Amino acid sequence: MSDRPSTRRLTTAQAIVHHLAAQYSGRDGQERRLIPGVWGIFGHGNVAGLGQALEEYGDALDLPTFRGQNEQGMVHVAAAFARHNKRLSTYACTASVGPGSTNMLTGAALATVNRLPVLLLPSDHFASRIPDPVLQGLEHPSEHDLSVNDCFRPVSRFYTRISRPEQLLSALPEAMRVLTDPAETGAVVLSLPEDVQAEAYDWPQHFFGKRVWQVRRPPAEAGLIRQAAALLREARRPLIVCGGGVIYSGAEEALSRLAAHLGIPVVESQAGKGALPWNHAMNAGPVGSAGGLAANRLARESDLVIAVGTRLGDFVTASRTAFGCPGVQFIGLNVVPMDAAKLGALSVVADAREGLESLFEALAGWEGTPPNYRNEVKALKREWDAAVDDARRDTGSTPPSQGAVLGAVNDAVGGHTVVICAAGSLPGDLLRLWRPEDSGAYHVEYGYSCMGYEIPAGLGVKLADPLRRVVVMVGDGSYLMMNSELVTAMAENLSLTVVLIDNRAYMSIRGLQMECGSPSFNNELRHRNPETGRTDGEVVQLDFVKHAQGLGARSVLAGTLAELRTALDRAEAEGGVQVIVVPVNLRERVPGFESWWDVPIAAVSGQAGITAARQEYERKAAGQVAYFAPTSADPAQGIEEKS
Repeated sequence: MSDRPSTRRLTTAQAIVHHLAAQYSGRDGQERRLIPGVWGIFGHGNVAGLGQALEEYGDALDLPTFRGQNEQGMVHVAAAFARHNKRLSTYACTASVGPGSTNMLTGAALATVNRLPVLLLPSDHFASRIPDPVLQGLEHPSEHDLSVNDCFRPVSRFYTRISRPEQLLSALPEAMRVLTDPAETGAVVLSLPEDVQAEAYDWPQHFFGKRVWQVRRPPAEAGLIRQAAALLREARRPLIVCGGGVIYSGAEEALSRLAAHLGIPVVESQAGKGALPWNHAMNAGPVGSAGGLAANRLARESDLVIAVGTRLGDFVTASRTAFGCPGVQFIGLNVVPMDAAKLGALSVVADAREGLESLFEALAGWEGTPPNYRNEVKALKREWDAAVDDARRDTGSTPPSQGAVLGAVNDAVGGHTVVICAAGSLPGDLLRLWRPEDSGAYHVEYGYSCMGYEIPAGLGVKLADPLRRVVVMVGDGSYLMMNSELVTAMAENLSLTVVLIDNRAYMSIRGLQMECGSPSFNNELRHRNPETGRTDGEVVQLDFVKHAQGLGARSVLAGTLAELRTALDRAEAEGGVQVIVVPVNLRERVPGFESWWDVPIAAVSGQAGITAARQEYERKAAGQVAYFAPTSADPAQGIEEKS
């Protein structure tokens, strides 16, 4: 009798399909499929490999294949699906050799920047090198093993090329480990030479057995929690910055309890918005460059900042001008060590829920912040809520302001509908003005601020949460970049409402351009002027309603807020893919609310506007904190500012 384990003869591609179908994530006693489906656009690099394997075995393994229209869009779908599932489930994406695979690069970068798990299976040149150079392949003069897929290395958390079938035996488990590790997750790439995909191997049968990858919840070290509690007890004006890690950890309740019982105000990042309902007593709103009055004023005078689940990007810190109190100290509570240590923080490396619960227990007996601080927070919150009401109100202008449009949509669809956005002026306005009522209701990608993310993300969220209404807010410039996935949404019989804000091209960056002292240049959608040679001619006339209808969507123009409300009601009643085109005026913009963002102005220019803007820039930049001294339990630590 043989002691050898039983084997099964399959191609490399078939083995991948069987292995993926048996992978699960587990957390808090619940299991779910880690990879519940595959997105694929097939070409000669994968149609006879992974394409064949998915066709033959996908149905039997309950591993459906989805067909996108753009490879970048497929990765955006997977990233959005993963985010809405709190990173416990994601899709795999396969593309053909050459342009099909490199089209996924932007999606990979977005996923890695935002710490979202996606599994990418780009096709690669022949491992045998017999057909060489292969069609669509790169021929490098001195590095014969180099391919275009090596571009994935800097934007991936894990990358490997499978040049022999048996490499999968170690590569696939490592890929699954990275996908399910909350500190390491991001884009995971297995580059698959097209000949290797079709090669056969005798695989150990247990390679295809069910495996549950436990998503770890690392606890906080007791000594560090005691130090953090000591800092809090000594603080006069503590502040919590809430990041996406709070939501991914499921720490919303722990955060709410700690903030409410101890009177510590909470301010939000883009990824953390919604962790507390907008009307929570201690929710002071968004902070930083796209922040609001209450949060920015609190941040400016806070002597202790507790950063929970945030990577403290430049928008949150207002390019290091948000936290200006002399001697301000930081506590970083994050599952990622690099993020926990930022700004010289007392570094508490732990799961957000575990850390917040431990901190609450360590503060037993402390009455929390004094009444005058809590009253100040309430007063600031009332002022901020009134400012939001004002920015959302109907001013009677035709077309309406963008703020009024956002308010009308929010009021019409409610605080539990998922709103999706990614780039332009909309993310900043949504962060300030949208009022979500649960942590799954706000989905704005701002780590990479990637134009084109919005509509594919709508698909991903709808697939993750089929019973919840999804509204995509997208500017016309971003819509033009990746509207093709409307076709995919229709093919999948999904109900998706797209509110297309028409401000005539790249008006967000035009506004920034002019704030920097420059005249408008090359951001408006205009014909090239034969007299000037520039793109400052007549406005290019586009009919977005007809365009969306041509793709198969139901589409209407809403020129007034009343028409917008009617269109939203009709979209919900009819279902399917609905595109509502809403022109907005460029005169009424949401104000900045005492915020700043570091965008360097030309130091030398013959234009008076640039010179004036540079002087104002230097004045604001002088308030940047270049270095925060390391925080300890001694509250006497200080900061150093730019000279």
